[in-house]
Amino acid sequence: MAERSDLRTTLAVAAGRGAAWASRALRRGGGTNIAGVVARRVAPDVLRQLARRVDRGVVLVAGTNGKTTTARMLAAILEHADWRVVHNRAGANLVSGVTATLLRAPLPADVAVLESDEAALPAIVAETAPRLVVLHNLFRDQLDRYGEIDTLARRWREVLGALRAPSLILANADDPAVAAVGHGLAAPMVTFGIDDPSRASDSGAHIADSQFCRACGARLTYTIRYYAHIGVYHCAACGLVRPTPRYRASRIVPRDDQGSELTIQLPAGPLTFTLPLPGLYNAANALAAAAAASELGVAPPVIAAALAQFSAAFGRLERVDVAGRPLLLALIKNPVGATETLRMIAEAHPVAPHLLVTINDRHADGTDISWLWDAEFERLAGSVARVVVSGTRAADMAVRLRYAGVADERLVVEPAVAAALDALLAAPADVPLVALPTYTALLDLRRVMTARGWVRPFWDD
Repeated sequence: MAERSDLRTTLAVAAGRGAAWASRALRRGGGTNIAGVVARRVAPDVLRQLARRVDRGVVLVAGTNGKTTTARMLAAILEHADWRVVHNRAGANLVSGVTATLLRAPLPADVAVLESDEAALPAIVAETAPRLVVLHNLFRDQLDRYGEIDTLARRWREVLGALRAPSLILANADDPAVAAVGHGLAAPMVTFGIDDPSRASDSGAHIADSQFCRACGARLTYTIRYYAHIGVYHCAACGLVRPTPRYRASRIVPRDDQGSELTIQLPAGPLTFTLPLPGLYNAANALAAAAAASELGVAPPVIAAALAQFSAAFGRLERVDVAGRPLLLALIKNPVGATETLRMIAEAHPVAPHLLVTINDRHADGTDISWLWDAEFERLAGSVARVVVSGTRAADMAVRLRYAGVADERLVVEPAVAAALDALLAAPADVPLVALPTYTALLDLRRVMTARGWVRPFWDD
């Protein structure tokens, strides 16, 4: 029976790799998902079998925002520590994409660092028996696909309930929904959190999704709110308090759009370095990655060195040279993530930038774009010189910006992505350029830039 299973796995891997090769050869894509789809039809248990060939286990990183960057940071740290790392760098984070990542990798490997889609996490946990699961945050995102965050939290808790030591849960103490997921599980849980009151803000408070106590249902009280429902909280009714984090970001000093100086408190002592990515949310991503690496036994100097030279993931504050000019690419996909990106732009640019905002409503973006009205686009009213709007919902985005206070003379509506990019590049040479696309709009934008020779295909990144 074991020999038959091994043969099916071998055939599945061959079939999947062949499908990936054909996808690239026919220029249909990078084969980052189709390989997994084909392999799983040949051997439905292929992911389970491949995960067993990872010597030090599988690490899963899940959450609404930041999972791509956090997973990439962790992979960079482990590679810096000379581990043989398998990682879904292209962001294929469904079960098929995770399967494709493992079947295309040279196995055995030391560790697999796998970003997981929120809804796919239960299936991926069940098939990979992870050594470590990093739970980052839960925000309202694509209600037509995921449902409410309470539904996701319940599904997470159900599947994580089957894990036992030595599996470990690493959870964000600052998110009440995430912190509650780990309570009472058989697998041990440790937490991370921000501990720098100087970075407190009411940013996105009106779109906080986890406002009520998971134990008794009373409204939570915040003593510090960093953004949305992320912060230091307690329940006056039943006494529930935010868990005390084992890992803390105790000092976060922004350096315009160039990054932040961070001090992270590890059990071994403080770790100070400069992270070359701006934004409070990226400081939180670095904290999560540093905590995960520490739990895996990586030495603090290695963690600091890797994060200090980290480069952004595809579309996540990625800096691209377009026609000899720097362009900052920042994916937006939900109210909280967009609001924090807008906050970073407003705080980081002393010269008012020109923006390209590209909004699509395809399946991968979420067909419901009502989230645009919750994101704080009002931050742009006095902090941008010009905004070009594009994508399938360009007209809707233009209406939203008008209501946000962006004057008509500063708005350009150009649904075609290539023409919109040209309109952005018409800005004076000394003006910063920023593009804020949704997911499929980001792919559209990258196709244009790839065709013009400015970037490589994202699966080669």
